[in-house]
Order: sequence, then structure tokens, then C-alpha cells
Amino acid sequence: MVPVRYDTIAWPERKRRFQYDCFYGYQKESSHMSATELSQRIKQRRKALRLSQRDLAERVGLTSGFLSQIENGLTIPSIESLQAISEVLGEPLTDSDFLVASDVKSSVVRKGRRLKLQLPGTDVVFELLTSDLKQPMDVFMVTMTAEQGDLTVALSPCSAEVSIYTIEGGLDIKLGEKAYQLGEGDSIYFDGIFLRGLRATAGRPARFTIAMTPSIL
Repeated sequence: MVPVRYDTIAWPERKRRFQYDCFYGYQKESSHMSATELSQRIKQRRKALRLSQRDLAERVGLTSGFLSQIENGLTIPSIESLQAISEVLGEPLTDSDFLVASDVKSSVVRKGRRLKLQLPGTDVVFELLTSDLKQPMDVFMVTMTAEQGDLTVALSPCSAEVSIYTIEGGLDIKLGEKAYQLGEGDSIYFDGIFLRGLRATAGRPARFTIAMTPSIL
């Protein structure tokens, strides 16, 4: 696959937050359970078990007032709250009838099908581990040698939070005035604004993953 030049791509608008899709997506018109149907289902099951709102709320770690809002369709519970309610009521509330697969965004990127980017100022190729360039986080696989120089110019200015995991070889990283050496299996987390140096340790190629959020692309 021929690498795509970073500066030739027209970046699309970032997708909506996952939480919005997860909590609100199911309210769109569909054949699946609506928020109103969910609230009625919770109320009916609670009454069938002869539990008061207070009893159920205490068992799932919620206030009775918040549970009342859920049962009246006035608020949308989190996935964690739904799972807790489901366990107490013995009623599946977070199955495929409620959280539709199309509303939960996920993707698999097969080996050999990754998008490859060549960032300005370097001949190092970045393999994208996410499915596209519309995510709130950039995750790349990078292989480079010491002779390919420093990646700082390609990543700066970068105000993102950065996490690097070294798979093979070693990395020399400079953050502000501090220098760090990473070997195989080592990882580091830092604020990208402090990045002053990122290169492979001399001797053998380095292969590593780098994750950045928010996206810098």
C-alpha cells in the first residue's frame, strides 16, 4: 500500500462523541426499544418483584429521585446504571434490543489493510491502527531507525496527551530538559507540549505504538 501524504488529505469533521451515540442514538426512529419503552419496562419489572423505588435505588447505588426520573422517561441512565438495574431485576435491559449494534461504533483493522501516512518533515511511515482519520484519538504503529532522525518536527506543536509503547528496539525521548530511554516493553505517558526529542536508539530499528488524544490530524 502506497503511503498517503499527510498534507494531501482533506480532514473530515470529527465524529460525534461515542457517549452521545451510545446514550442518545437509540432514541432515533427504529424498530428497537425506545427510551420510553425502557422506562416502562423497568417500572413494570420492579412492581412485579414488589420492590419500591427506594428498595431498587439502594440496591443499584442510585437515589430514589434519580430512579424516579428514569422510570418517568425524564433522564437517560448510563450503561453502568442500566447493567446494575438489569442484574437486580433479572431483566436484560442492555441487550441488542436496546443498544443497537449500529449505534455502538467499533471497527477492526486487518493487518495489511492499514492506512499509511508519511508526515511532513520525515520519511518515516506511520501505520494507522484505527479505521479512519475521524476519531478523537490517533493511534499509530511506527517503525524507524536512528538514521531517519527525530520525529519531533512531525509531531509538534502538539498539545495532545501522548502514550508510547515500545515493541522492539529502543527509543530516546526528551521531554523538556529530561531525557528518557525506553527499551522493549517499556511505555511512557506525557503531555505532548513538552516533547523535545523522539528518535530510535542506535543499533537496531525501533517499532512502537503511539497514541495521541485529542487527534492532532
